[in-house]
Amino acid sequence: MIFLKLLRESFLFANDALRQNKLRTFLSLLGVTIGIFTIISVFSAVDTLRNNLQQSVNKLGSNSIYIQKWPWGGGGDDFPWWKYMQRPVPKLNDFNELEKRSQTALAISYEISIDNRIVKYKSNTVEGAQIDAASLDHDKTWNFDFEDGRYFTGLESRAGSPVTVIGYEIAQNLFPDGGAVGKQLKIMGHYVTVIGVFKKEGNDILGISDDKEILLPLNFAKNIIDIQNENYNPQIVVRGKSGISDVEVESELQGLMRSIRRLRPGEDDNFALNKTSIISNQLDTVFGVLNIAGIIIGGFSILVGGFGIANIMFVSVKERTNIIGIQKSLGAKSYFILLQFLIESVILCLMGGIIGLGLVYGCTFIVKAVADIQVVLDMKNIIIGIGTSLSIGIISGIIPAYFAARLDPVEAIRSN
Repeated sequence: MIFLKLLRESFLFANDALRQNKLRTFLSLLGVTIGIFTIISVFSAVDTLRNNLQQSVNKLGSNSIYIQKWPWGGGGDDFPWWKYMQRPVPKLNDFNELEKRSQTALAISYEISIDNRIVKYKSNTVEGAQIDAASLDHDKTWNFDFEDGRYFTGLESRAGSPVTVIGYEIAQNLFPDGGAVGKQLKIMGHYVTVIGVFKKEGNDILGISDDKEILLPLNFAKNIIDIQNENYNPQIVVRGKSGISDVEVESELQGLMRSIRRLRPGEDDNFALNKTSIISNQLDTVFGVLNIAGIIIGGFSILVGGFGIANIMFVSVKERTNIIGIQKSLGAKSYFILLQFLIESVILCLMGGIIGLGLVYGCTFIVKAVADIQVVLDMKNIIIGIGTSLSIGIISGIIPAYFAARLDPVEAIRSN
């Protein structure tokens, strides 16, 4: 009880000292506020970037493997692009044989993509539309939802029916009054009927979005274009069965593709097996570096703020030396004097930290309004901000407080 009473009196004394020296308090707060704002802003920016990128990666599916010509994550001076350039693109024969032989696959789809097409409906036009064609299992190898309508039926896919599923943005621009399902579009010289509209996804950092996509059955596209042409980026997407790891699926696919393409033992693969873990691992490496950079940048800011608090506390001790002497002569213990200044330092830093967090929180709304980006400010960052403020207060205030507590009462009273 005595300790709590002393703690309360120390708090009131520190609060009174802070109120009497408003300019000094403001300058002290400014340093800590900038430091906390800097370090939490960096952490939040990194978390926001990671979150947005991970959402893009999640659309690809965690248990999907992409059989393609080029490997993901290539680049640099040692990247053997000339070797990969000679590889054949995935063919329909590869797709058909994998469907027959694979034991670990839940679904396998063959897909092509044609970028930057103009689509019209009466007087309405959409530029930059992406026309995709895929086999029946596309809805099992990718993650997407519907705003309206449905996906292809098995009969429509096998027969190559003139039907399509369009993205949300395509539907909004071509059919502003709604009712896209049932309407006919002219695509590549052929009329197709809209049977579904993808749910709005919005733009993401990797550019993975169904909003401007027009999806056709593969067998319909086969009658119009050469779906095995390299210009259309053909790929085979395989999603493994539940309970089977991507490593097992990848191992089986590698063996099957080597057998289908009749590669001899010791001969290099002429295909790439890409999966989302490649991107995730690269993201972990990049964000690990960014977090270290954030700690360094924030650390310098915090260091400046901490020295500012320590300097202010030494000035405060110097100004109140007479008062300290009077308090000691009236029976105040050394730990009471120490507590008094330490609490003042902690209050200053906590106030600066809270203001810094408030500024970061305010900036999240500004960024959301200006750039339409959802900024991540989670509890971890808030705890880091408050914990850092508390630590700065203790570290910056302990030496001045100890110096004040060690003053001789007689000498302190005599000082000017």
